[in-house]
Amino acid sequence: MIGIICAMQEELKEIKAGMEPDGELSYSGVDFYLGKLEGQEVVCAVCGVGKVFAAICAQTMILKFHPSLIINVGVAGSLSKSLGVADIVIARRLVQHDMDVTALGVPRGQILGSDIQYIFTSEEIRDALFSSIMMLNAQGAFGKREVKALQGTIASGDQFISSKGQKQLIVEEFDAIACEMEGASIAQVCYVNKLPFCVLRAISDSADDSAKMDYPAFVELAAANSAKVIRHFLKNR
Repeated sequence: MIGIICAMQEELKEIKAGMEPDGELSYSGVDFYLGKLEGQEVVCAVCGVGKVFAAICAQTMILKFHPSLIINVGVAGSLSKSLGVADIVIARRLVQHDMDVTALGVPRGQILGSDIQYIFTSEEIRDALFSSIMMLNAQGAFGKREVKALQGTIASGDQFISSKGQKQLIVEEFDAIACEMEGASIAQVCYVNKLPFCVLRAISDSADDSAKMDYPAFVELAAANSAKVIRHFLKNR
């Protein structure tokens, strides 16, 4: 069984629409949807926005459904000049940009009491996701323009990044190419449970002063692109 976690209904809508449903269960305030998607057994959930909700969902999914891997799917803000709206980022590694105990001599992003700053995703999963994007581009599945795909660092934090100053700080500190609010906490849960995982995000905004206007305008387009990749990934797994 493959676990799929989204933060919002908009992100899960296109994925869930293609499922052959096989039940719905609720644990820890999260609804889990069971079924088949592109021939694969899946469990999907909308965790809610932010790192705490994401961690609750991921840990509950692992304990109750025992997935063989988890993919966090959704949208993100771009931190790279190379990534525009609807382009896609696959996390090579994740970091919590708002984890800050630098006053105690620990690098920003590192979890106190551990050597964990960056958590790396499964190379096998991210390469398969990247291949899916390339194949979908070749088929013209994303519409008139090809979608650009990059692998790199995704920075997560309990902040909607919407200013040039915030954006620049995250880029300079972590060399991140996208930011969002859940991925690194799901990564940490998977890491401690020794479970393969990956994070895939389509760009909904530029994470700067225009983000408040761009995000509501493009979130559904971005979510639809990420859903196409997940469905192709599952179909060819």
